[in-house]
Amino acid sequence: MSESKILDGIAQVARQHLEWQGPIERRMRLVEDLELDSMRLFTLAAELENHFRIHLYEEDEMTLETVGDLVDAIGRKLAD
Repeated sequence: MSESKILDGIAQVARQHLEWQGPIERRMRLVEDLELDSMRLFTLAAELENHFRIHLYEEDEMTLETVGDLVDAIGRKLAD
């Protein structure tokens, strides 16, 4: 799956489940820019797993700081 389709999927999930209204860009930080607390991060991870039919492990989630990190992690999972 292309990087742009993954980014579009992340944006769709963020809008639907987190009520995010702005643009989603690779450089955006999950906590600071998207204002995600631990519960909202969990919601995002769970809904992305459902959307992309993947499983993000806790060690994956601990290293994610930006939307770009998330795009890369999902891309790796989809390639497996």
